[in-house]
Amino acid sequence: MALYDHEIHASLTPWEAGLDWIVRLEKGDFIGRDALVKQKQRGLSRKLTGFEMRSRGIARDGYEAYVDGLPAGWVTSGSPSPTLNKNIGFCYLPAAHARIGQALHVLVRGQLVPAVTVPTPFYKRPQ
Repeated sequence: MALYDHEIHASLTPWEAGLDWIVRLEKGDFIGRDALVKQKQRGLSRKLTGFEMRSRGIARDGYEAYVDGLPAGWVTSGSPSPTLNKNIGFCYLPAAHARIGQALHVLVRGQLVPAVTVPTPFYKRPQ
């Protein structure tokens, strides 16, 4: 679930947050519509991405995310998942790096901890 002031806020768009399924551009005019149309035409510069930690460490809101040793984005939320038995989270990454299987590191208490991007939702209940 996207949390306001974490995964979504005034400076992030529904396209970036992966919430395009709730936006209906064809339904008429609304505040911000023109900006969304322009961004859709231009393409995204960043995207919300799920990740899992590959070793000990819990990513928390505001921690830096690194790709290829360089700062690339930030964590919006992170937590241990008792259901999945691993530490998971969301982060914003440049669109070019927001693909499944992207290796990254999260700066946790001054140390770079390995992580990898994964598909979301993290868990689907069996049907």
